[in-house]
Amino acid sequence: MATGDLDGLRSVGMTKLRVLGVDACKDGWVAIELHDGVFSTAHIGASLPALLAEHSDIDVVGLDMPLGLVETGWRQADIAAAGALGAARSTVFRIPPQSVWLEEDHESAVRRCRELTGQGLSRQTWGLRNKLLEANAYREHGRPRLHEIHPEVSFRAMAQGRIVFSSKKTWRGQMQRRDLLQEAGIGVPAELGEAGRAGPDDVLDAAAAAWTAHRIATDQATSYPDPPEECAAGGTIAIWC
Repeated sequence: MATGDLDGLRSVGMTKLRVLGVDACKDGWVAIELHDGVFSTAHIGASLPALLAEHSDIDVVGLDMPLGLVETGWRQADIAAAGALGAARSTVFRIPPQSVWLEEDHESAVRRCRELTGQGLSRQTWGLRNKLLEANAYREHGRPRLHEIHPEVSFRAMAQGRIVFSSKKTWRGQMQRRDLLQEAGIGVPAELGEAGRAGPDDVLDAAAAAWTAHRIATDQATSYPDPPEECAAGGTIAIWC
């Protein structure tokens, strides 16, 4: 949906602007929903299609998962986003070409990745495989509401250079990120119902994805790269914040 269309709806007060931020978690996918940029509710689902099917009226979805794959080499989105993070660039995984993800095991994927990029593939990156394929299959079926985000890029955009971040696995790091969300009007409560089963870092990342989704819907977001890269399967590739 075009931003202008959304603005037209809001201007006559017909409905609230509703966005969703989604992150992968141990039990599937956790989501934070915002109404007009403010926390509304949290959700959890075993599969991405099932979770999003329950939110067909959502205007924009920000997803912490690579969307769009290239045929050879590395995605420009990852290179550009890593450059923007400076010292924290290692938090952005470089995502290898499409055919690498179609291999059946890590060893085969490493060989294929070396053929196409000249470099290998870490087990940590390979661990994204199932959810990455799930998310890309969903988008390739014509779901334009989905936009890729990277939570660390989003959090640093929120901070605007005011914070030297600690790891999100630490108490300090999590409180830094929760405070930033609070400043942005996204007060994530302690009680999230079933969604509270998700890890705290996953919930914070989903909230950061929701923050970016709202920026996309209101035409405030930045893309890495700008303009987005063309995708081998059609559409574009970009990390938004």
